[in-house]
Amino acid sequence: MRTSGRSRHGHAIDHELLRTRKLLLHKSEVRKLEGRTKQKGYTLIPTRLYFRNGPVKCELALARGKQEWDKRATERKREADNEAKAAVARSQRQ
Repeated sequence: MRTSGRSRHGHAIDHELLRTRKLLLHKSEVRKLEGRTKQKGYTLIPTRLYFRNGPVKCELALARGKQEWDKRATERKREADNEAKAAVARSQRQ
């Protein structure tokens, strides 16, 4: 999508938003992250994107998924909080 009079370089209007980009890391860093993400339960998550004068910098985090018992504990806590809020709301209505 090139308009007349503009160069072939990207412009705010005519560039690909979802194109693939290189991840600028050393090979050892890539191998280490790749090895960790292949372990069960680990995921690589982009936490921040920095747009600075053209290049995009990405801050990555290695996260571990919740265990089944941890999910149940979170659900119990959420239900207890909801019951407490409902009790407070009932007492304020009366």
